[in-house]
Amino acid sequence: MTVRSFTVGPFAENTYVLHDGGEAAVVDPGTASRQERDRVLDYIERRGLRVRHLLLTHAHIDHVLGCAAFAHRFAEGTDDGGWCLHPADLPLLQNATVQGELFGVAVQEPPPPARELAHGDRIELGETVLEVRHAPGHAPGHVVFYDEAGRQLIGGDVLFAGSIGRTDLWGGDYETLIRSIREQVLTLPDETTVFSGHGPPTTVGAERKSNPFLQG
Repeated sequence: MTVRSFTVGPFAENTYVLHDGGEAAVVDPGTASRQERDRVLDYIERRGLRVRHLLLTHAHIDHVLGCAAFAHRFAEGTDDGGWCLHPADLPLLQNATVQGELFGVAVQEPPPPARELAHGDRIELGETVLEVRHAPGHAPGHVVFYDEAGRQLIGGDVLFAGSIGRTDLWGGDYETLIRSIREQVLTLPDETTVFSGHGPPTTVGAERKSNPFLQG
């Protein structure tokens, strides 16, 4: 599976396009402008990709800024008819405009999710199968998407290179986040590449060895 990242928006969030065999998924659209959105669309269109899935790791404002626009463009042709989100994060999605006001960021109200994700769900993309893992702590309904065959994890804001997700935002809890990382991320092979919601990719092995929040 090919993973293409786009760093966008006022929060420097990583929006991802995943694709395999001509089929694609858009993950966490943090695009805040038409120009940013067009960069993602151009990548998809130039490769002739069919968007099968619209996926959210969680519903904090920086990850949903472009939800309405991408749903308008792709929802009808996806497997589920719109965005996929764990139900525990529905209140965050429903209050996206309130989140935006608190951060001084304008956001078009996202549409309701078309599918509720659950731990253990499988999402097919070409020959790739993504496993949904519930990993709360940064947000109550945070999930990560694991490509076992490719040893790749779309990790959202759970784990970063040398750091972890914030727990002072809506629904955050430090102990829950650490437990999620240990049970849902550090149980993966060391060579697994972690594509985070902000910053560069890292690996499970590198974070297990040197991440200051995960020692001891």
